Amino acid sequence: MTSSDTTSPAVLEQLQQRSADPKRRTLFTGASIVTMDADVGVLHGADLLVEGDTITAIGTGLDRDGAVVVDAAGTIITPGFVDAHRHAWETQLRRIMPDVDDLGAYVMSTLAGYATVYRPHDMYVGTKLAALTAIDSGITTMLDFSHNSRTPEHSDAAVQALSDTGIRGVHASMGPHFGDWDKQWPGDLARLKDAYFAGDDQLLTLRLAALATDEIAGPALAYGPALARTAKDLGIGVSVDAVFGASSSTAILNWEKDGLLGPDLALIHATGLTGEAWRAVGESGTTIVLAPTSDAQIGLETAIPAIDEALAVGVRPGLSIDVEVALVSDMFTQMRTLHAIQRMRAVNAVYGTEQPPARITAHDVLDFATLQGARTNGLAGVTGSLTPGKKADLLVIRAEDLNNMPLNDAVGTVVLGSDARNISAVLVNGRPRKWNGQVLDVDLPALRAEVHASREYVLNTPAV
Repeated sequence: MTSSDTTSPAVLEQLQQRSADPKRRTLFTGASIVTMDADVGVLHGADLLVEGDTITAIGTGLDRDGAVVVDAAGTIITPGFVDAHRHAWETQLRRIMPDVDDLGAYVMSTLAGYATVYRPHDMYVGTKLAALTAIDSGITTMLDFSHNSRTPEHSDAAVQALSDTGIRGVHASMGPHFGDWDKQWPGDLARLKDAYFAGDDQLLTLRLAALATDEIAGPALAYGPALARTAKDLGIGVSVDAVFGASSSTAILNWEKDGLLGPDLALIHATGLTGEAWRAVGESGTTIVLAPTSDAQIGLETAIPAIDEALAVGVRPGLSIDVEVALVSDMFTQMRTLHAIQRMRAVNAVYGTEQPPARITAHDVLDFATLQGARTNGLAGVTGSLTPGKKADLLVIRAEDLNNMPLNDAVGTVVLGSDARNISAVLVNGRPRKWNGQVLDVDLPALRAEVHASREYVLNTPAV
């Protein structure tokens, strides 16, 4: 039995040596534990026990017998963040258009331009970089909305990248918007499921990805009865992007008539929807994914994240990163952006009256970034909260670092004080993926060379 903190190479070595043992025990002691489980809440000076890949107990004075003991005093342990929508293949084009004017500019430059020259290798490099960056910033589950599946090999490369990084990955597959491609999607989803997603207890899961309407790329990519039938036959969920405005509102009401709404469907953005569309979403239990920085910065429809509309019909949304060509990579920024925008609007709405503002809290946005994200990805029973029986996807955040001390409120410190530099350790499925502030098993010079070479190829190859 060894007791040390998450800076200890000796503790890491023990954890890695025992990683293949399904009965291995890891005990974190003395932490402030933000469980995001409504029945447990926040515990201080508490212990968390992981056995194999699963959380088995949370409390005080837990049994240390046979465990690798990690001293977590002075830290906050939280569930790993869940990114419910990111176009990971684009990552070697990070911040190439930081001041993008609107959706059309993004579509024409990235989807009609750069995307058309991507090789399977470029899909692999972009997706791998996105997943490793996610882990570094505390995202343990990432839905990769992979909408550049030009060939079966492009899809294979994206899935392999998720697997190689050790993240809990959701591969949401869609054909490309523009350019030449094999037209293998959505038929290729059956092959993908058999090849990579056959097990019930694995890190990777599969979803069908689609667009809300045919306005951007034509009817083949638009969600409707045919794609819904494909997903149902395969037993997978559906994530729908570009859910904006009047046309998407009409589409939602048509889906309601056809019986296509429900908990297995996630609608992304949901800005500018009509009241009737929101009614249909709320009554059906359809899930919502917000992209706070994307909606506000790119100016998608109303440019206001639809948090108030979602909450008004009883929907608690997940959060997402979206496109790194113009946006940030981390969940801390998504939480703070949504927290600030909603609270600003709530106060503004009642300014000059005696009515109290209906403001969300730091706990709300942390819930959106963890448990609700897991729910929208179809993984609420697996991850998203520190609940015994769920998988051990968790963060150890240093609460006594210069920018966090002294610890007064654990949730507030996570949401409003912390960033990636404060994350000492990340576990995914019970295995360390970041330790002592460093992502593990990454040859950074080799990765850097690979990323730069891929970027140069993409930027210097004419669009087709």
